[in-house]
Amino acid sequence: MSTLFVCITCRREGDPPADIRPGARLYAALKAEAGDIDVQPVECLSNCTRSCTAAVAAPGKWTYVVGHLDPDRNVPDMVHFARLHQASADGLTAWRDRPVHVRKNTIARVPPMPIVKEPS
Repeated sequence: MSTLFVCITCRREGDPPADIRPGARLYAALKAEAGDIDVQPVECLSNCTRSCTAAVAAPGKWTYVVGHLDPDRNVPDMVHFARLHQASADGLTAWRDRPVHVRKNTIARVPPMPIVKEPS
């Protein structure tokens, strides 16, 4: 199962102080729309210059970090991408199948951690 990790502390440069940060709004909107996709809040994804930011990850799969997310416009893009990721055996999705915003704003693609087997 894929998980969407959403930075809830994200605030875009120039945003006025607000009671609810844009990252927290993005998390709430994704949580409401994601259905069977697990959505988890995180304190920081260290991508502040390109916030709002979310990462899509799953055990044994590639992880993608996506930035410049607008909580009012990009929720369907991230839910669609998370579903593509979840359906993929290794997390790699065809570039042309990804939403345009994801294609243009992928910050990083991180390989899966190797599976370490316990000695028998």
